[in-house]
Amino acid sequence: MLRFAPSPNGRLHLGHAYSALLNARISERLGGRLLLRIEDIDLGRSRPEFVAGILTDLDWLGLRFEAPVRRQSEHFADYAAARDALAESGLIYPCFCSRGQIISEVAAREARGEPVPRDPDGAPLYPGNCRHLSAGEAKARRERGEPHTWRLDMPAALRSLTAPPVIRRFSPDDGVLETVAADPGRWGDAVIVRRDVPTSYHLSVVCDDAQQGITHVVRGQDLEAATDLHALLQHLLNLAAPAYHHHALIRAEDGEKLAKSKGSESLADLRARGITAEDVRTMLGFGTVD
Repeated sequence: MLRFAPSPNGRLHLGHAYSALLNARISERLGGRLLLRIEDIDLGRSRPEFVAGILTDLDWLGLRFEAPVRRQSEHFADYAAARDALAESGLIYPCFCSRGQIISEVAAREARGEPVPRDPDGAPLYPGNCRHLSAGEAKARRERGEPHTWRLDMPAALRSLTAPPVIRRFSPDDGVLETVAADPGRWGDAVIVRRDVPTSYHLSVVCDDAQQGITHVVRGQDLEAATDLHALLQHLLNLAAPAYHHHALIRAEDGEKLAKSKGSESLADLRARGITAEDVRTMLGFGTVD
């Protein structure tokens, strides 16, 4: 079971097309099934017209997915239940620090010449300020309605493990598996639940993959490091873990990866200037649709 899981905060571009087509190819090669998931937890940026655009673009490419289409925004209760399970186990804690406060603290440390460890994405690791709040103080602040995220208590999470987490990787050519060690500690006390919604990408994606019975995840190399954190969450929540393949990214002429936020040319833009679906499939190495 495979899935293609775009976010409806913009139109699909060639990078999305490559990932969707590769999922379809591998699904066919493995004799599997292919699902579509709309990852719309970002309610502020998700738009109905972008969902419609995703469906139009995928249909234009000749891709077919099993019904029903899962929408993350309809499953916040599932993610909240996972959050509560982690909280009851003492593995996450409420964090009341704002982004501005964290940036200021990091800047002050750097000005003093202190080393600032960073996560695989280059962001400074959270110093753990709120991890040391007493249960009473944290509860009182939550009851006062203070905005907060929920962060993974990484030291506690790692101590709870009976064995180091691992990641199963598979070859897209023959499906052969290999197992590698995960290193979730490099993410530090990552945000597991955002301020605005009862989840995060990390929490919702591991819950969704388990609930949908996903056995093989095919996604871009930009998410490869996050798999360390996902492997840990799967272990902590006792969720089934799929095998992973992280494909190379489609890049612009300047070498930068394609991104909606950078205004990369969309599939709709290509279509408007006369590029056909067959042209797109050919330029991405997938030939014509059967």
